[in-house]
Amino acid sequence: MNNAAVTTTEPVQVDIWSDVQCPWCYIGKRRFEAAVETSGIPVEIVYHSFELAPDTPVEYEGTPIQFLSERKGLPMPQVEEMLTRVTDIASSVGLDYDYEHIHQTNTVKAHELLHFAKAHGRQLEMKERLLDAYFIKTEHVGRIEDLADIAASIGFDRAEVVRVLESSEYLPAVKADMEQAMQYGIQGVPFFVIDGKYGVSGAQESETFANVLTQVLTERDV
Repeated sequence: MNNAAVTTTEPVQVDIWSDVQCPWCYIGKRRFEAAVETSGIPVEIVYHSFELAPDTPVEYEGTPIQFLSERKGLPMPQVEEMLTRVTDIASSVGLDYDYEHIHQTNTVKAHELLHFAKAHGRQLEMKERLLDAYFIKTEHVGRIEDLADIAASIGFDRAEVVRVLESSEYLPAVKADMEQAMQYGIQGVPFFVIDGKYGVSGAQESETFANVLTQVLTERDV
């Protein structure tokens, strides 16, 4: 365990911009969690909304391969190779992506649900559940009824979730996150802002995250 972690009681603030349908965000989450575990450094994590494809219809008809091919202008065989690579990397951190059955969709309501969970002190739990829903369980994370089922599966009141999502109560919070991302110049996710001053882009190796966390504590002691 890092010695600095033993002497401090103030957690390191970590703000993470990510999207529910971002494969690197789930990989980055696992790598960051490993860094926290191995370093022993206390952290306080807050997730922020970032929509990679806000114009995606909720009921997108095609597969993720077709979607990425259309969006990036790449031939489908090349996209298949990309997804095979990311699936292999996900497997290396214990995640079993199922791109054969994933529902490509719009994620704005999932982001609203994350803000609702945050208001109830359970954002981290909801984030994990939604990522698992999308990549592993291949549940639909774009429709209100499906999101309400997902929330209910971890103990939230289903009717309350439906009401909140139908009213778009947390849409302003989603938009505020996106605006802040623009101000920071964030163009891709995951993006980690550590202690308000270090920006780490992408699903870096655990060692990289651990080094940044250690640097933050070292500077506190100076």
